[in-house]
Amino acid sequence: MRFQLLGPLSVTDGRDLVMLPPSKPTALLAALLLRPGSIVPTDRLRDIVWGEEHPTTAKTALQSCVLRLRRLFAKYGIEHQAVVAVAGGYRIDADADTLDLLHFRRLVARAAASGNDSELYTLRSALALWQGGLLSNVPSDLLHRDEVPRLAEERLRVLERVCDIELEHGRCREALVDLWEVTRVYPAHERFAEQLVEALYRTGRQTEALAEYRRIKGHLRERLGVDPRAELQRLELAILRGEDLGRAEPTRRRAAPSERTAIPGAPSPQDTPGSLATPRSPGSLGSLGSSGSPTSPASPASAASPGSPGSPAPVDREAVATSIAPPIASPVAGPPPPLPSVPGFTGREAEVGSLVHLLTAERPEGDAERAPFAVLSGAPGIGKTALALHVAHLVGRHFPDGCLLLPLTRPDGSPRPAEEAADELRRALPPGRGTGLSGGRSLLVLDDVVHPDQVRPLLTAYACGAAIVTSRMGLAALVATHGGTVHRLGALDPEQSQALLTAVVGRERIAAEPTAALTLAAACGHHPLALRIAAARLLTRPRLRLADYAGWLRNDPVGRLSLADDPRMSVPQRLDEALQRLPTALADAHLRLAGSPHHPLTASGAAGLLGLPEDTAEQVIERLLDAGLLEEGQPGDFWTHDLLRAHARRAAGSSVGHASALLRPPRHGESPQLDGSRPAALR
Repeated sequence: MRFQLLGPLSVTDGRDLVMLPPSKPTALLAALLLRPGSIVPTDRLRDIVWGEEHPTTAKTALQSCVLRLRRLFAKYGIEHQAVVAVAGGYRIDADADTLDLLHFRRLVARAAASGNDSELYTLRSALALWQGGLLSNVPSDLLHRDEVPRLAEERLRVLERVCDIELEHGRCREALVDLWEVTRVYPAHERFAEQLVEALYRTGRQTEALAEYRRIKGHLRERLGVDPRAELQRLELAILRGEDLGRAEPTRRRAAPSERTAIPGAPSPQDTPGSLATPRSPGSLGSLGSSGSPTSPASPASAASPGSPGSPAPVDREAVATSIAPPIASPVAGPPPPLPSVPGFTGREAEVGSLVHLLTAERPEGDAERAPFAVLSGAPGIGKTALALHVAHLVGRHFPDGCLLLPLTRPDGSPRPAEEAADELRRALPPGRGTGLSGGRSLLVLDDVVHPDQVRPLLTAYACGAAIVTSRMGLAALVATHGGTVHRLGALDPEQSQALLTAVVGRERIAAEPTAALTLAAACGHHPLALRIAAARLLTRPRLRLADYAGWLRNDPVGRLSLADDPRMSVPQRLDEALQRLPTALADAHLRLAGSPHHPLTASGAAGLLGLPEDTAEQVIERLLDAGLLEEGQPGDFWTHDLLRAHARRAAGSSVGHASALLRPPRHGESPQLDGSRPAALR
């Protein structure tokens, strides 16, 4: 008998097939089969079967589900594959002969070790194992959120390799059959789009090839605000010129999951619990995991962090991620491209000095297995990414294997899994680089981290290098387990704000109205993003007096700190986004506290404003502190930045609820949130 996971969950003896009914035992069986031979903790199983709101009888009900599964196995004569109760959870053993998922992986590994002709046949056999909608009869939101995308990614990798082989052997028409379908299911997957354009052109269908290029270009611009990657653009140019593409160059075979060189500590598809095993959504920017050479580095005008002093525009994290992804198709990966620059960087002298010393000092002999790293935390737009990039440029010569910027949050605010980030680093760094095998070191800038588990495997794998981690969260758990230093960034002081305005607007104009410049900086709350937006407006209006502008801005500091031609350069939008990433209960609590005229805040005062017990109010304050939305003054006193207070007054009207949800700790692999209503990606 064989279990079938690659479609609706079913049991077959090779002749007859029994599709299991949607039920809680079916969800339990799916959860165990997705981790064959591994212990799945009971808490995880309860989440999978009942969701986050467990019934009071969940423990007993789970045991009942196990008994029902055992009776099901006995009915179909597969008692030898029993569900085993072990300390802390349950386990089911399976192999490639009894579980189609493991059979699929065995075929993929076998194909990778064979020649192209047999490789294509074996990969086609592996793809034939996929039958219908994945786990369509399994009633578990958690599995469909965390596991189905991971399984779909495994299939996409194999299909991409199949199409590569077809194109290499000139079988373009055969490849078109697969490519037409997959590009409609995953319209943002750039590698499949590139393969389709190439196949159409090689079969003499130039007009259709150009139309397909325009489709992917329009889709990427409309949905993500980015252009197609460099390979697609070069392909379009070759088609317009009518160039002969020659024979398709063989692509470097992508290693099967079972034969990849494991990064120590990095989760694998088989043993990673929870959402950390989930790859990026197939609908995300396809160039992160596709073949092709790196794009050109982002220009200073589009690559610097919006919250940094002197930075002209926000970092386009997707573009940067694209630029660091090396060519899977090229035989040898070249050196990493340069990091985005941060022109006009000012201030943060103490933090810069401390970070430079940390990253360049000799490491003690007993600490050789732990990468030196620093956490830069703080509110949205406060300049964390800009500081990290500025320091990386200063210390770059100490890292012969290069410096890499790796965004760890997707555009929608959801965290990227550790496995996906580790895989990208393996592609970005040639074999041996960054791990010490090449004799060099690499510096990783891990940007916009949400959860410590995104970072731990990377720090372990690249222990001979160093890392700068930026996050809206304090990441205390990461520091507790891996050491490192923490720099919590706040608003600039008046002198640094003046220096920023001078660097951007010009010394002559600021010197003409020095008092008005100080007033303008104060109206911006000495917040780097606000200062940058104000400076940009002054640059575009050379006749506007600083005093007039400061007076106009003071009437509505939040609403008027926006640039119409770039929605990312907007204080209200940035703060709205930060609240949208928070769970409802915590967002409501922030609005109540920040909108209160009583500052500084105390735990007892917060309890009165929120209508909560004082110990619960203390936990709310701790969560807001960790999210960068509160600052601590004297012990027991807390205050909110002026811009955040103004923003809260504009958003007044929300009510605080879900008091009990304020006590729920974040689960493994998820961003800290209170009631599960929305993912919290606190940068």
